Amino acid sequence: MLVHSRPARRALHILFFVLFLPVFALPLLVIVAASFASSWSGALPSGATLTHYQDMAHGEAPTALLTSVLTALAASVLALAAGTWAALAAEKLGRRARRLLDGLFLLPVAVPSVVVGLSLLVAFSQPPFLLNGTPQIVIIAHTVLVTAFAYQSVTAALTRLDPAYEQSAAGLGARPAYVLWRVKLPLLLPSLTAAAGLCFALSMGELSATMMIYPPDWLPLPVQIFAVTDRGSLFTGAALAVALMATTLLVLLAVSRIRTKASYR
Repeated sequence: MLVHSRPARRALHILFFVLFLPVFALPLLVIVAASFASSWSGALPSGATLTHYQDMAHGEAPTALLTSVLTALAASVLALAAGTWAALAAEKLGRRARRLLDGLFLLPVAVPSVVVGLSLLVAFSQPPFLLNGTPQIVIIAHTVLVTAFAYQSVTAALTRLDPAYEQSAAGLGARPAYVLWRVKLPLLLPSLTAAAGLCFALSMGELSATMMIYPPDWLPLPVQIFAVTDRGSLFTGAALAVALMATTLLVLLAVSRIRTKASYR
């Protein structure tokens, strides 16, 4: 609802910051402060130091961060391909079939992710699909968990897409494959990049299912953060969390720039 009164708008802005800062911003700021701290002083960290970042640079953290990035990139590409394909196919289906397809894609996010991890662990622990203990099973788990978001994003974009573009191209004699690659997908590019960024961010922070299936030689950073904090090293865990947040934000910023350029094409 639009608010035209200046005092009312000011009150809403104040209310927003009062609710936003304690709930969203303050916990993140405390994590950042803790990553540079050596002790706690009351309710806040204190004692500035770079030791945690120095230890992180010479430990297993860079490998774990690279593992998370590679897993997220692979899962995002696979999820975007599967979600886009399914959304394009669902556009041609009837209402009941489309609802069934929606339910199938939303099922992995409707149940706890640890259930998804356990189901994949059971499904891929016997030949001929023996993937237990390999990086591939981690990528599959992340793909299963994030494909629903890619599917929903592309489906919403297809709903908003003006059919006149496709009809005009078909009327001029363009084949369906040409219309798809040269007309429909370019128009969907902003939504596709947004979906890819969302899938990447969700994959970077996934923990529950990963804990069930990750092999020792494919350790994502969220698992290492959990292990470090579980041992009581909160400041080291905070430094790892900051590295995870910074990497995710940098990738999302790059995706946002690509999406902005695609919107003006």
